[in-house]
Amino acid sequence: MNIGEAATASGVSAKMIRHYESIGLIKSADRTGSGYRVYSGNDLETLRFIRRGRDLGFSIEQIRHLLALWRDRSRASSDVKRIALEHVEELEAKMRQLQEMANTLRHLATHCHGDSRPDCPIIQDLAHADTSDFVPAVAVSKRSGALKGTLAGQ
Repeated sequence: MNIGEAATASGVSAKMIRHYESIGLIKSADRTGSGYRVYSGNDLETLRFIRRGRDLGFSIEQIRHLLALWRDRSRASSDVKRIALEHVEELEAKMRQLQEMANTLRHLATHCHGDSRPDCPIIQDLAHADTSDFVPAVAVSKRSGALKGTLAGQ
């Protein structure tokens, strides 16, 4: 099947299939005499594996590792479980960070009059953030409840 058919059957866009090939996440597709990519049933299984991994939020490197374990029939399931549980910890940390951000914005919005006056604590907080103490994770100031950091350098 060609790349368009593989994309439809796997749920991975043709652009992402080409990208996964370019970074070595999947093997380069076989080619027809005229240069078109041809995908097999095994290629589709791999693309579906990747798609499900991405849907669950695994990084490309985590998927690369999981693919290697999937292909290794002598693997220990404990290796797979360890990767999954590490990912759960990462997801839970992100959820806490997002909750802190929502709490900060909720606090600022509560103190904004939301009327025709120009005074707004949300704008004031954004404009007066102290950039000298930005950290990779979100931190909320205990004193003001203001956002004092960013997510992973965002």
